Amino acid sequence: MWDKLFGSKAPTGENAAQSPLYNDIDRSRLPRHTAIIMDGNGRWAEGKGLIRTAGHTAGVDTLKQVLKVAIDLELPALTVYAFSTENWKRPHAEVDFLMNLFSDYLAKEIDEMDEDNVKLRFLGRIDELSPALRKQAREAEAQTADNTGVHFNVAMNYGGHDELIRAVRAVSGRVLSGDLKPEDIDEACLEGELDTAGLPPVDYVIRTSGDQRLSNFLLWQTAYAEFYFTDVNWPDFTPACFVKALREFGNRDRRFGGLTKK
Repeated sequence: MWDKLFGSKAPTGENAAQSPLYNDIDRSRLPRHTAIIMDGNGRWAEGKGLIRTAGHTAGVDTLKQVLKVAIDLELPALTVYAFSTENWKRPHAEVDFLMNLFSDYLAKEIDEMDEDNVKLRFLGRIDELSPALRKQAREAEAQTADNTGVHFNVAMNYGGHDELIRAVRAVSGRVLSGDLKPEDIDEACLEGELDTAGLPPVDYVIRTSGDQRLSNFLLWQTAYAEFYFTDVNWPDFTPACFVKALREFGNRDRRFGGLTKK
């Protein structure tokens, strides 16, 4: 029904937050930190007889629309899995296309993100990207650094195992330098060295295209996250699909290892 009413576009303009798309959303029960594994671009393209890169291009438009919903609903944090440390195994032509696509996305969208008060942050080994893309990413972060709206995090050249190893190395360095005692190492100490330092834990993980796994994404941060899996491929994940998923989160009973109060 939502797809028929609203198609693939998120509402825009001053009254976007009051759009019928958001009817019956309990804003007091929205996730503080939503993480999305944007899967199925290639499958979407192949299903339409297109080359895989066409799916990645279509997926960028979906990301723009999903971010608009996050802005309208004032979600505190949204993290998307754009490129993993394992994705370098893909054909060189596809990897090159993705890197150029990321660059084009930043160039075209950063000013609008800034106007929308979005705070952009990159997670992962950004320093291993090409010098041009790395510079572009850091400049985009700097441009939006003082914004106070949605914290929009893009996991780029990111792997959960790699992040944890880097964090452990950082903590170990503090111990070796005498700045930290081993017995003082706790969860907060390790979290402070993660790429997501300062962000709330992930409340909700959404994965499109049918697979039901984390794929090395935010392993520490998702310890008590709720999960939502859908067979919809990412390019077809409309704002209505996102809102449906957010409604589902509002109905979850989150006990964090305890019991539901009666």
